[in-house]
Amino acid sequence: MTPEITRTESPASAPARELAVLLSSTRRGARLARLLTVAHLADQGLPTEAAAQITAELAGNAVLHGRVPGRDFRLGLRVTGNSGDGDGVTLRIEVSDARGDRLPAAPGPPASEDAEGGRGLLLVEALADRWGVAAWPPPRKTVWAELDLRP
Repeated sequence: MTPEITRTESPASAPARELAVLLSSTRRGARLARLLTVAHLADQGLPTEAAAQITAELAGNAVLHGRVPGRDFRLGLRVTGNSGDGDGVTLRIEVSDARGDRLPAAPGPPASEDAEGGRGLLLVEALADRWGVAAWPPPRKTVWAELDLRP
């Protein structure tokens, strides 16, 4: 086990279509969140590109804006539905951090061309079918995004 993964939160009876893991609030932890998302979805034969980009943004924001020294962030992935039933599959990506007092601002006008940041939630909004923020449990918050994956 690397120091980046501190504890998984999946009981032995949990379906393989869910993943919950605590990761260190570092750039390496954010990178690992993206890599775990890609691996988890690829194992199920699901598309990974949009999910990887959304996870990278949400995890990066958790590390940059939601970091509390000594506290981890949580990545949760849940796949629901069945591509065989014609309705498709929904992927829910959840990233929880320790700063429930710092809620993300709604995406505004695009940042200037030379700005180093300010586009992350615009990207999430463009790629996700739905997204939002919820308290989980205080003092934490969860930023979530859902993708409708069509068969």
